[in-house]
Amino acid sequence: MKSVLVLGAGLVAKPLVDHIVKAGFDVTIASRTVEKAERLVNSCGGGDALCFDINKDDHLNKLVKENDITVSLLPYTCHPMVAKACIKEGKDMVTTSYVSDTMKGFDEEAKDAGIILLNEMGLDPGIDHMEAQRVIDSVHARGGTVEEFISYCGGLPAPEANTNPWGYKFSWSPKGVVLASKNNARFKKDGKIMDIPGKELFANYETINIPGLGKFEGYPNRDSVPYADIYGIPGARTILRGTLRNVGWCDTWKGLHDIGILEEKPSSSDSLFGMMGDLIPGDGDLRSRAIEKIDTRNNETAVNNWEWLGLFSDEEPACKESTMDSFADLLEKKLVYGESERDMIVLQHTFKVTLPDEGRKIMRSTMIDYGLPGGDSAMSRTVGLPAAIGVEMILNGKLEGLSGVHIPILPNIYGPALDKLKEMGIKFIES
Repeated sequence: MKSVLVLGAGLVAKPLVDHIVKAGFDVTIASRTVEKAERLVNSCGGGDALCFDINKDDHLNKLVKENDITVSLLPYTCHPMVAKACIKEGKDMVTTSYVSDTMKGFDEEAKDAGIILLNEMGLDPGIDHMEAQRVIDSVHARGGTVEEFISYCGGLPAPEANTNPWGYKFSWSPKGVVLASKNNARFKKDGKIMDIPGKELFANYETINIPGLGKFEGYPNRDSVPYADIYGIPGARTILRGTLRNVGWCDTWKGLHDIGILEEKPSSSDSLFGMMGDLIPGDGDLRSRAIEKIDTRNNETAVNNWEWLGLFSDEEPACKESTMDSFADLLEKKLVYGESERDMIVLQHTFKVTLPDEGRKIMRSTMIDYGLPGGDSAMSRTVGLPAAIGVEMILNGKLEGLSGVHIPILPNIYGPALDKLKEMGIKFIES
């Protein structure tokens, strides 16, 4: 029986391990916190659990060698160590993370070793690539061209669980969301390259309508420009990949940038109110000063949300060394899912295309997936299951002859993967 090594036992691991076990493969879960691995093994009905810390333990190569394929669910900075071990031992590898420049550099070595390093097999990146490439390839097959590609994806509370003014709840570490809010963005609009600094990220949003769900806010995510070549649409005048959030999110975060709370500043104050006073110096009412200081489309909504969160309270900051960490701690306490609440994934691609027989038209492809109350979240399903499908395809010889560093934009990857996801209820509706 073929065997799978899973490195990491975090929030997206359970659907992945469930699928691997049901597909008839042996699984070994190696985690720094062995109790997490043991819980996974017990809930999934089989496998081995090991204690393993990639930064301390020296037997990574041994673990890789003992299994047919390795799935790295570790932080992306750890993937190159795993890739080196896989190349050395001649074993395939799957991740759900963006391909880093370091990972790209392993392409020739992986080809020489005859293995595949399959990355971006998650949601965003992952399922988004698969559906985008499927539609683009179908347009090209009909002799058409793609003039615009705009994509938005978001993990949000399901409508009935959307019970706070921030319109958001965390199913993973808030620190990751906070750090992502500081990223610069780059995209192409009407033939012009747009560079957005992190501090202005949330000033550059638009209203997005999702059929059946209503209005959301969409803002650019990372660097979209390379996808002109990745997706094979170099002539497209607009290419934008963005993040989807509920209404009010962008003004709230733009204001946070304006007062500097997202910078890792120290604060000697014994209260969050005092910390905010340090960030917004002056005379008079602190709340009024905040409204005057920030520059958003709706300053009052932003400050109302801060007040609801507790930023003007007498609570002691969690970390006096960093205003950002104190803020992240507050998010973790207040924006949480209840036991029976569902999350929701929304992913929408919009294409402006020209087809020989139909002329110019707009095509949309939308995926909406909900978590299972008391069960797997939509986020864990849509990230973990594509990776599991990738493992299954490789071990069953469906990608035989393919080697090097890849993402799921090849028809022999995205076609079967989308079909399998559809069987699991994760599907796109075209309009």
